[in-house]
Amino acid sequence: MSKNNEHDGMDLRGTLASVMVVGVIIVVMWVVVYMMYISR
Repeated sequence: MSKNNEHDGMDLRGTLASVMVVGVIIVVMWVVVYMMYISR
């Protein structure tokens, strides 16, 4: 059972990192689109 708990902890950390990376990419895309819209 303890092996599964350690594995779950690693998965959660990886998931959090992935979500943060995807979130940053989405925010950057929105900023770029907004700047393009403003500069029109």
